[in-house]
Amino acid sequence: MTNPVYSQASASIRACTECIIACQTCAAECLQEEMVGMMRECIRRCLDCVELCRLCISYEIRGSALLDNVMALCAQACERCAEECGAHEDQHCQHCAKACEQCAEICRASEMPID
Repeated sequence: MTNPVYSQASASIRACTECIIACQTCAAECLQEEMVGMMRECIRRCLDCVELCRLCISYEIRGSALLDNVMALCAQACERCAEECGAHEDQHCQHCAKACEQCAEICRASEMPID
């Protein structure tokens, strides 16, 4: 059953939520890698992305005047994460890269010009 609040959420809230799930899954999977040290940057970027997506959701829900600034930073974090995850062949990294790319695109489209 679909949550009625989620189904009425804006495209950016939905994209950020999907991105959080993909990034947390990716980071958790990367931590299970035998050569976890090689995935350090991937994990860092995923965690940055998770935190900024959470912040975006919170700021949007409460109508913060700083939302556009946070969305711009979130889009930047998503782009960086997509770049890193996209360089790895693992399915979880590829899924994460796609979710991050979509989130960045939606956050950029949702930004209002800052006066």
